[in-house]
Amino acid sequence: MSAQRSTTQRPTTQRPTAQRLTSRRLLQLVLLIGMLGLVGLLVAYILATPERDAAAADVVREDSHVLNQAPDEKAVLVEFLDFECEVCRAYYPTVEQLREQHGDELTVVMRYFPIPAHTNSTNAAVAVEAAAAQGQLEPMYQRMYETQAEWGEAQDSRADVFRGFAQELGLDMNAYDAAVADPATTERVQSDFDEGRALGVGGTPTFFLDGEKLELTSPEALAQAVQGVLGQ
Repeated sequence: MSAQRSTTQRPTTQRPTAQRLTSRRLLQLVLLIGMLGLVGLLVAYILATPERDAAAADVVREDSHVLNQAPDEKAVLVEFLDFECEVCRAYYPTVEQLREQHGDELTVVMRYFPIPAHTNSTNAAVAVEAAAAQGQLEPMYQRMYETQAEWGEAQDSRADVFRGFAQELGLDMNAYDAAVADPATTERVQSDFDEGRALGVGGTPTFFLDGEKLELTSPEALAQAVQGVLGQ
């Protein structure tokens, strides 16, 4: 009797266990679907964020440094540059030539894009920005390219060399030192860099002509692009 009773009771003891396993699996499946949904939303957010940043970015800001403001402006050339970049140095004479030849029609804007791999690129940009605070942007900008071979690719800081340039230019050194030490100066440089990335800048030099990013292979190609827009 006891054996028969136990035999008839087995199905009743197994059925609730099977139901519990089934419910547990359903709960796990629901949780998994929910997690996948959250991951999908997160991926969508990440992918959408650069688009919003790019849409908010401007090729030229109100505080962007204008090297040449054309009185009869027909085109605007913007360069994202790195003072330690040898390719930027190779394009520099062409940019200066374009400024000289087309100064009445071509506005030229300079924006910082210091490559992190270059030890002194940010130091150089900060020095130029500090000089700009005293109205000496262009002389310091030119000095950087003229002397690049002396300090470029150095593995230690050359901030003292740049300070020497400031002295040679006759800057107020107390004001210069204060500007270099001020975090706002570095932030100003970084803001150009960040906006450049939002605009699709990945290296230097990168040029925009009337808001359109140029794909260039040589300084001569830059000159041709500018002359084409100016109708020359």
